[in-house]
Amino acid sequence: MPNFCAALHCSRMSSHSVLAFFRFPRDPERCKKWVENCCRSDLRDKTPEHLNKYHRLCARHFEPDLILKTSPFRTVLKDTAIPTIFDHPTRKRAKNEQAEDEATKAKVSKVEEKEEAPKDPAESANGQETDHGPRVSDEEREHKEYLRSLFDVVVMMGRQNIPLHGHSEKEPRSKSFTPSNFQALLEYRINAGDEVLRRKFETAAVNLEYCSSTQLQQMLEVSEKCILEDLLAEVKEARFFSLVMDNLVEIAGENHLPLFIRFVDQINSLREEFLGFLRFEGDVEGIAQSLAVEISEKYSLSMEQCRGQAYFCTGIYAFKVKAVAIRLSEQYPLAVLTPSSAHSLNICLANSMNFTSVQLVMSTLKKIDAFFSKSPLLQNQLENAISIYYQGNEEKAAALKEVSRTNWTEQHDAFELAVDLLESLLLCMDSVHDNEEFKWSDDVAHNAFVISEALSDFEFVMALVVLKNTLSFSRAFGKNLQGQTSEVFFAASSLTAVLHSVNEVLENIEVYHEFWFEEAINLAAALEIPIKIPRLFFRKQRPDAGEEIQPEAYYKIHLTFPVVSHVIKELSDLFSENHLKALQSLSLVPAIMGQLKFNTEETSAEIYKEDLPNPDTLPTELNCWKIKWKHGTKNVTLPSTIYETLQLSDVKFFPNVCALLKVLSCLPVLSLADDRCSAARRRLMAYLQDMPAKHRNKSLAMFNISCGYDLDLMVETYLKTYPDKEPTETPA
Repeated sequence: MPNFCAALHCSRMSSHSVLAFFRFPRDPERCKKWVENCCRSDLRDKTPEHLNKYHRLCARHFEPDLILKTSPFRTVLKDTAIPTIFDHPTRKRAKNEQAEDEATKAKVSKVEEKEEAPKDPAESANGQETDHGPRVSDEEREHKEYLRSLFDVVVMMGRQNIPLHGHSEKEPRSKSFTPSNFQALLEYRINAGDEVLRRKFETAAVNLEYCSSTQLQQMLEVSEKCILEDLLAEVKEARFFSLVMDNLVEIAGENHLPLFIRFVDQINSLREEFLGFLRFEGDVEGIAQSLAVEISEKYSLSMEQCRGQAYFCTGIYAFKVKAVAIRLSEQYPLAVLTPSSAHSLNICLANSMNFTSVQLVMSTLKKIDAFFSKSPLLQNQLENAISIYYQGNEEKAAALKEVSRTNWTEQHDAFELAVDLLESLLLCMDSVHDNEEFKWSDDVAHNAFVISEALSDFEFVMALVVLKNTLSFSRAFGKNLQGQTSEVFFAASSLTAVLHSVNEVLENIEVYHEFWFEEAINLAAALEIPIKIPRLFFRKQRPDAGEEIQPEAYYKIHLTFPVVSHVIKELSDLFSENHLKALQSLSLVPAIMGQLKFNTEETSAEIYKEDLPNPDTLPTELNCWKIKWKHGTKNVTLPSTIYETLQLSDVKFFPNVCALLKVLSCLPVLSLADDRCSAARRRLMAYLQDMPAKHRNKSLAMFNISCGYDLDLMVETYLKTYPDKEPTETPA
């Protein structure tokens, strides 16, 4: 699609001119001047982000010394460039709406006439009589349009989750299967009237397909690079960032680690954007080194500027992912390891346990969540089971029905809810599996049977009870971590009490285990579940003849003691000394200062002293900051979040405080401001759910997860990176 110049009375468009077209700047002040100078009052209420994405000005409106030619294919503006050359330089805004409507109609009319009329060679080159810039030949222009068509199809496939390949990669020439989806869409585009593509392949060799596998791979690499270009520029401008690693995913038969990056942009908004996939192969040292190298070489960022990291992983790889994060923390001490605000602390703690019984509970909860998401009829079946079991307690039944409609398996109190719902879940699964009325498909009935078998295993019941009781000490603590900024600050102060309680359990493990084992026995008796030791234990190690292992002793050694010990160690790792100091620095937020009666410590900010613009003046500045809010804000609501504080007009007079708040805002433990900040994570989850593992592509996924893209930039970057017009490899 061609770009039109947004200036009033200018009819130039990119397809009919070799003049460069420039995006509106994201900087609010510069963007406002651009809008005023181009006399488009209808653009005044648009945000800089909207204008940057959808509107351009051609090079005709800029002084020549503001335009830089960085390469034969790349033209850029100086950072301070303001357009000043217009048909009506003295007219800063339209006199009335009628005049603008007439101008717009005239503009459209001129464009249409220009498309129909034959172009004068001198005028078509630059839209004016004289031009001293390089001319673009018809062949080069057509090659650009050809590449644009190819990139357009690639972008569409990525946005719409269309796999590159057809039904079979083993028999690509077989008539029994559909061909490459990419080649098929190119053929469809030609048949729909793309004359550039048609001419390209009518003059090509007879056996040449529309695009070789080499060229397609090159285009995918260029596309990914261009998508990330603007994002990485913003991250570099922000300077500091944090990394968030999500659950492992399978792409092309290999495990990859999704990476998100957190930073504070130029309008002081916290953002969390998708960065890409890291190949997760090799030992811990190798993976940690690969991550640091990729951050440095591929993304041109420095791990020395990383101020936080978090991970969330389930299954057998959780321990390995954590080890990678710990290794990075050792290499870069200021990249503190924190919990991820996207997931509840108790779920993170349970997923990090590499114990068979605990993994049985976590995998079963995951299956339950997937099972009931398939159909509302299954949810109705569960609610009927709840009504049957809680006949004498309608209030409890109503509460459980309400919570069963949510993502309760991911909440802080998931294990308490699982205990309350256990009987109803088992009754529901047995009913679906019996399928007496033939309401359910074989697949649904089989899944119900698998879940029922897990729920009726005493190993599951015992592990669920141990998790419920052990993690009850960290439930309120974890909930506060996902709350408001003040709740996070005071939660950090309560960590000592949490660790003291869990350590007390460990010191009196005999007593606590006895109570928990009795609770599990009573629950199992209500469900008619036999008390037994897992069969796998006897397969792994056979006891001596005459030696009989009791279930209570077995679960104390292999479940209760390891779980309690792991929680203590994991909390200590997640809340290191540097992390706690960082959270103490949240006292810079005015509302927290007010709650503390302005009696705040100033030593906690010392860990970020090297990140400050004027570290020597920090004590004086902190004192002035405290006085400002203590004495100058009577009857004023104090800002309660970092974002609100950074939006204050006078925060720029406190450069050290401003820098500290931006660094703290990056920490993954702090919740994102709104749903827009977590949109990239939701799009990643949707992509993984919709796209089968064998069809996933790292580069195409970027189009689906990221929002912005620029076809012109992709074409220019491709021509610069691969100047040869024809790839030498045989077509795919």
